Amino acid sequence: MGALTSVVTTLSKKQKSGLQNSSSKSMPDPCPKMKGCFFSLCLFSTVFLLFVLPSLGLKRLHLGSCVLSMNFQEIRNEFLELKAMWYVGVCQAEDENLDNRILKNSEALQDIKPTERCCFFHHLLRFYLDRVFKNYQTSNHHIRRKVSSIANSFLGIKKELRLCHDHLICHCGEEAKEKYAHILSHFEKLDGQKAVVKALGELDILLRWMERTK
Repeated sequence: MGALTSVVTTLSKKQKSGLQNSSSKSMPDPCPKMKGCFFSLCLFSTVFLLFVLPSLGLKRLHLGSCVLSMNFQEIRNEFLELKAMWYVGVCQAEDENLDNRILKNSEALQDIKPTERCCFFHHLLRFYLDRVFKNYQTSNHHIRRKVSSIANSFLGIKKELRLCHDHLICHCGEEAKEKYAHILSHFEKLDGQKAVVKALGELDILLRWMERTK
């Protein structure tokens, strides 16, 4: 009887050991699945940025180490509609002083070093928000709505750009400061609303620069 009990105990231990080994072999390793999911997510994000975002009118603006995402097409469309109103006489008369350019041209803006583009662009955003959009005067509510929409888009870009400043990747060198001071001096040579209208009319120069900046 004692020998039979010993045999049963031995068999029971072997069965438990076999079950444990079988359980450990059949248990899946979660790591490969997690790695696979992470890789799939990265791949999906890359495809989304490359194909979906452009179709939505979104653009990635590279300013040195600072990279911004914006709905560039929406801003351009708003400005084109605003400019069309000038031509049909709904808005204030189009700027007639073509000799005194504030922004010069997009090629001149393109000459800025990549490392200083972030700082220079930040200056331009603040210039348009504080000196142009805010001071533009019109009694036409359609025009006010267009200008306000562009201003809100610029404000959103400025907030995103602020993150680059907070992470110390938006270096401000002498070139950015000098070019902005030059633009400001041209703006201040004109009187009041004339300066505002001219700067607003030259917004397409800034938009072309943004579009060409890779």
